[in-house]
Amino acid sequence: MYQAELHQRLLELLSDKKWSEANSDQAFKMRFSANLLVIHQLFETIYGHREDKDLWLEELLDTILRGHQNRSALLRDKDAAKEKEKGWILSGNITGMSLYVDRFCGTFKELRQRLPYFKELGVNLLHLMPVMESPENESDGGYAVSDFRNTDARFGSLEDLKSLSANLKDENMLLMMDIVLNHTSHCHVWAERAKSGDKVYQEFFYMYPDRTVPDWFEQTMPEIFPDSSPGSFTYDEQSGKWVMTVFHKYQWDLNYTNPAVFIAMLDTIFFYANLGVDILRIDAPAFIWKKLGTTCQNLPEAHTLLQLIKHCVQVASPGMALLGEAIVSPKEIMKYFGKGQFYGRECDVAYNATQMALQWDALATGDVRVMLAAQEDIQQKPPGTTWISYVRCHDDIGLGYDDEMIRRAGFDPFEHRKFLKNYYSGHHPGSAAKGALFGVNPKNQDARISGSLASLSGLEYALQRNDASATEISVRKIILMQAQSMFMGGIPMLFYGDEIGYTNDYSYLTDPGKSYDNRWMHRPVIDWKKNELRKKKGTLEKLIFDQTKKLIQLRNRHSIFADNQKVVWMMPHNRHIAGYKRSRRGKSMFCLFNYASHDAWLTWFAFRETGAMKKTVLKDLWSEQEWIIGEDHEHLVMSPYQFMLLEEV
Repeated sequence: MYQAELHQRLLELLSDKKWSEANSDQAFKMRFSANLLVIHQLFETIYGHREDKDLWLEELLDTILRGHQNRSALLRDKDAAKEKEKGWILSGNITGMSLYVDRFCGTFKELRQRLPYFKELGVNLLHLMPVMESPENESDGGYAVSDFRNTDARFGSLEDLKSLSANLKDENMLLMMDIVLNHTSHCHVWAERAKSGDKVYQEFFYMYPDRTVPDWFEQTMPEIFPDSSPGSFTYDEQSGKWVMTVFHKYQWDLNYTNPAVFIAMLDTIFFYANLGVDILRIDAPAFIWKKLGTTCQNLPEAHTLLQLIKHCVQVASPGMALLGEAIVSPKEIMKYFGKGQFYGRECDVAYNATQMALQWDALATGDVRVMLAAQEDIQQKPPGTTWISYVRCHDDIGLGYDDEMIRRAGFDPFEHRKFLKNYYSGHHPGSAAKGALFGVNPKNQDARISGSLASLSGLEYALQRNDASATEISVRKIILMQAQSMFMGGIPMLFYGDEIGYTNDYSYLTDPGKSYDNRWMHRPVIDWKKNELRKKKGTLEKLIFDQTKKLIQLRNRHSIFADNQKVVWMMPHNRHIAGYKRSRRGKSMFCLFNYASHDAWLTWFAFRETGAMKKTVLKDLWSEQEWIIGEDHEHLVMSPYQFMLLEEV
């Protein structure tokens, strides 16, 4: 629909001399014109009730213009190349690694020197964990930001970050960074001004003179960190007010009912885009809108804000994809891709947190039925969007998949989760896992799981006992987990240290800024002497590195693994084996994963059942072994924790 008055306003803005560069960019003007009506519609949905809405709309349009005008010629060329490629995020040739700069190597300058390491492994997307300024000992791993536009001194300067970004572009590598939309540090200049009594900045946050409104909120708001940071409000002595602090007492929640907050943060998003960020990870988007009488999570207004951000970014910096870090139930995760009119037009990427957790479920139980029960929901992802597919990240492992999925597999939800918590914290008989429980809720015993991929897979346990057989099994588990994650579809994201087999790092216990948070056990400090062992024959480091590298190479080599089509899951003829078929241009690939600690047998009928098969011979890309497809009463036998990538030949 065309609105003459609205488009006339845009033309008048573009005619201003200060936007002369934007006005000369025909592609930009076409994008702006095409998205203008939707931007206005979404803005009206949130802020249309305000008497000053027209002034704020003007500010919004100005912010978009400024965001594009500040974009370099190089980044505009990159935008055009990505638009021409169409669906660049779906490519099977992107593999990421998530890392803490200081714990990985120290500084931005040192990270630049480590780029050959990533190239050797096959990683071409770096996700830098938060690097912007945050207070020491009150940083929440960098998610309590005190300055969105300045790097923390321990990593280097903003210019160093810009140089790193430029080096990545030179190497055809991609950059992913975080933006924390939900809150700031209590040391941010906005919070400091609010503390001093500035009414303008007090409206940037949720601040109340007494406990009346906070008590109303807390009647329906769940606690995020009940053990270390109970409640959702903190009393600020300087201002004499109660401040909403959903995560930690030093993280003040931003109030998006105030359009000044939205405009300021959108301008910050464009600042990140113009640093050369290819994927912007929006931290905790589920929390950005608060409303009395609700959980203050996953509210419709939060989605409206994300849709508005998406359309503004599409105009000013279309080469930057948006990742919504919503670690919620499968049905809720789907909403972050957009629904209804905005189906596939909200976030471009989301974490496949459900699949991640279900792989850990299968590894503990040896049973894939819960995993299979979840796939109907996971498969609803809109075309053109994609997942971050991962086994381990900086965060804890939650068990938030639906009770009904567990029941469909024949388990009692409470007892099943109790088993998983005991198994991974090493309290179940026979468990080799070395993890710990995080965020234990004393009221309902809900908890999540901390621990590195290697330690949760039994490698720490095996090495402590010098048990060669257990070590071999743990390595098989590590590669099995990485393989299923990597070939599911989406962007595989390794967590630093996993490519070498780092076990838990307990040094965090001696750091007062970290000792209260056991997630730091799976955020290791890299010992580069250990990493150099990847070059030494016979070492575990070489074995795990080489096999991880081989997984990446196989994925890059076969376009069938690009996220262009949904996978077809095979029926569970054996509860230990997860299997699915991938198809592309008339070719098929069967991906099988045995989560059992013993041999598992799969009828050949399971392959025919997925649809017509043109060939009678299958070749495993991993082992290069070939099989002739047998009769229905015959079986393919998989060894413990084996996986296969069976291509029709």
